[in-house]
Amino acid sequence: MDTQQKRSSLGMLALGALGVVYGDIGTSPLYTVKEIFGSGGVPLTPENVVGAISAVFWALMLVVTLKYVVLVMRADNRGEGGIIALLAMALTPLNKHPIRKKQFMLLGAFGAALFYGDTLLTPSISVLSAVEGIEVATPSLKGAIVPLSVGILIGLFLLQKHGTATVGKLFGPIIVVWFLTLGAVGAWHIADDPAILNALNPIYAFHFLHDRGAGVFLAVGAVVLAITGVEALYADMGHFGRPAVRLAWLSLVLPCLTINYLGQGALLLTQPKAVENPFYLAFPDPLLIPAVALATVATIIASQAVISGAYSMTQQAIQLGLLPRTRIIHTSASESGQIYMPAINWILLAAVLCTTIGFGSSSALAAAYGIAVTGTMLTTTILMYFVMRHIWQWAWWLALSATLTLVLIDATLLLSCSIKFLNGGWFPVALGFAMLVVMWTWKQGREYLLQGIGNQDPDLESFIQNIANSNLPKTDRTAVFLVANPHTAPQALMHNLKHNQVLHRTNLIITVRFEDIPWVNAEERISAREIGQGFWQIGMRYGFMDSPDIPKALASCHLPGTEIDPFTTSYFISRDTVVASADRKMLRWREGLFRFLSRNAGSVVEYFNIPDNSVIELGSRVHI
Repeated sequence: MDTQQKRSSLGMLALGALGVVYGDIGTSPLYTVKEIFGSGGVPLTPENVVGAISAVFWALMLVVTLKYVVLVMRADNRGEGGIIALLAMALTPLNKHPIRKKQFMLLGAFGAALFYGDTLLTPSISVLSAVEGIEVATPSLKGAIVPLSVGILIGLFLLQKHGTATVGKLFGPIIVVWFLTLGAVGAWHIADDPAILNALNPIYAFHFLHDRGAGVFLAVGAVVLAITGVEALYADMGHFGRPAVRLAWLSLVLPCLTINYLGQGALLLTQPKAVENPFYLAFPDPLLIPAVALATVATIIASQAVISGAYSMTQQAIQLGLLPRTRIIHTSASESGQIYMPAINWILLAAVLCTTIGFGSSSALAAAYGIAVTGTMLTTTILMYFVMRHIWQWAWWLALSATLTLVLIDATLLLSCSIKFLNGGWFPVALGFAMLVVMWTWKQGREYLLQGIGNQDPDLESFIQNIANSNLPKTDRTAVFLVANPHTAPQALMHNLKHNQVLHRTNLIITVRFEDIPWVNAEERISAREIGQGFWQIGMRYGFMDSPDIPKALASCHLPGTEIDPFTTSYFISRDTVVASADRKMLRWREGLFRFLSRNAGSVVEYFNIPDNSVIELGSRVHI
């Protein structure tokens, strides 16, 4: 590819990144400045206006540009980003330290759980803040804000099943128009009072925060709203690549956001009454309704981005063993990352609607929003230390210094948002802990389940030797047994011999293992070992971004002297019923939760893309 083609490709990727990556952070101007002088408790004076805008600008520079765009985005796991990919990288050096590995798995799981809080809050606060522009244009329609927001959100979630392959092509251009509009309106007001440009000097931000005294935490808790969506820079890096995401940020997003925030500040310097809603009041009256329409579309795009992120996060968490299987539908034949999860979609819709109706306004949601974002940011920083120290081989003092600096910033932001814990901040924390309990119960329950299977089932090779001299009839077919423990005889195999009194000529004992990497090359997918008597142990490796497909993998598997015909292959699935043992390893309520999750876990058949008409399912009881 020549230089011109590379530039064109990079430009198209950057355009796509605008629609997916920057929708969330790009809609923050809708509510950030309003909240600083509202819930942030900052008096509206010229000095405070310049100082507040300066604090917003330097938050964008230090947290988004320096931390994420420059540093964190370097930590790509074979091209993939996000807290799950970072967790997988950070755990690699800890393989020889199981206790520490479990501790950091717990930390990463909590960061992922907080991401779900962000997924609930982003659609609610974004759509509410956009629709609230109706009240500015027509105050009598204030009562319609929540119903209209609910209608928009329902429509958004109903569209998810159609995928984003077609709609996604429109996202980039619309967001370009959005950012150019932000910049144009901001520049118009800067021209009215250029004194606001003093906000680019960090000394004004320092004095603004210093002068707040004990109230600095309230102010910072509002300023942090300007950087919500920052994790999307990292999480969606794999879709577009690091260069495209950086190009979009530095060339368009950062300049336009900066100009708009400066413009809102200039508006407040000239028209203090605009503090009621400085974003919408920055537009001239004839453009107010179009601005509301454009903002609504932009917030829908922002919501779409985090919803898609929730699907990807869930897929990764399932394959790392943190969540039970659920149905995954691929909505694009060419783009593997475009997936739809019906169960997750409807759970999210119900939770988002409850959040929207329960809080009722973007201001009420602002406190809750900050804790979810800053909690995930702090988790990312801690995990980054292990990447800097053990993966990048930085000197300990350099890795520690960088980590402590970032921890100080993130902890300050988190503490500032926590001031409003009782006013809504409890919501994402409670949600995070609830998700963490679900994740950890599932992970531990699966470990105890595998131990139970290993204790109950006989050794595989000994079992094969015992049946070698039997007179069991053999059918000229292939039997596939999916097992978690490749060293013990599958329950489905023993039940088949007991009840059907028949043995297949070829028996494949398949174990699927998900690695701590996004992708596994096809040539490294399968390993096979012949045990004898027509039995083979087959291992299949997938990354946490791969879509497992056992029939497809078997089609490329070449076993000496053995032919695998898909039309004469039967898949024996064992459905485990969990039974509590006398010596309980989990509390009674956690056992009940694990049994509930097990009963409602998605089908192995669908998850591994196994043909329905080739499946034989047999039940077994396992004590944990």
